[in-house]
Amino acid sequence: MPRKIIVVTAAYGHDRIAALGGQHALLPIIANAGADGVEIRRELFSRTQLDALSELAQQIAEHNLLACYSAPEPLFVEDGKLNPLIPSLLLEAHQLNASWLKLSLGHFRGSQQFPALQQWLAQSDVALVVENDQTSSGKLAPMQRFQAACKVLNLPVTLTFDMANWLWVDESPEAAARVLAPSVSYIHVKAAVPHHYHYRAIALDDAEPRWLELLKNLPADAPRGIEFPLEGRDLTAVTRHYVNLLREE
Repeated sequence: MPRKIIVVTAAYGHDRIAALGGQHALLPIIANAGADGVEIRRELFSRTQLDALSELAQQIAEHNLLACYSAPEPLFVEDGKLNPLIPSLLLEAHQLNASWLKLSLGHFRGSQQFPALQQWLAQSDVALVVENDQTSSGKLAPMQRFQAACKVLNLPVTLTFDMANWLWVDESPEAAARVLAPSVSYIHVKAAVPHHYHYRAIALDDAEPRWLELLKNLPADAPRGIEFPLEGRDLTAVTRHYVNLLREE
């Protein structure tokens, strides 16, 4: 089975998506570029678009794409409790017919909350994946503690490995891959360079080969999400170039 390539809508930039009228307008570009799926971003919806998830699901299906859903929400809120929005986010992901819902870890304090999470997940047909984000909760130690706790309690939650976000939190992506790879089910492919006091994501063709070496240390069968900038006059051609590159590498 060839590996699946997913295009993250945010790769096209907020302004371009707004000019096109919304994420649905990207579906023909992504499908014609030969991708297998689309990652829909909750933060890029207007209120009315959020109320029309079933229609968007229909459009995604018409383009023969699989969907995943990303929400800018933590799994655990500041007091260490589960985010009370999770059941409604799982429902939104279900309406979108998404294969998985992606969240950040947030303030994980321990596995006391796992029984409630287990129950929520048992009532949903959507898998949950947790990503290392650009905050302190996305550092390696908390991600490792969470992954170990999931394993011990057999909680069906896997990880999204964002290849570049480690740089934002002063961690080694290579060290993270060595430790977390067995729990990774989805990869956000991204390269970044220093920019002012932080980093900025860049297209793979403009990046050092570090991203390619890193990719070799992650599960070969995990879907790969394109989350670096996709820019140019012919967005389909640009997208197709990277879809083909990531399918082969």
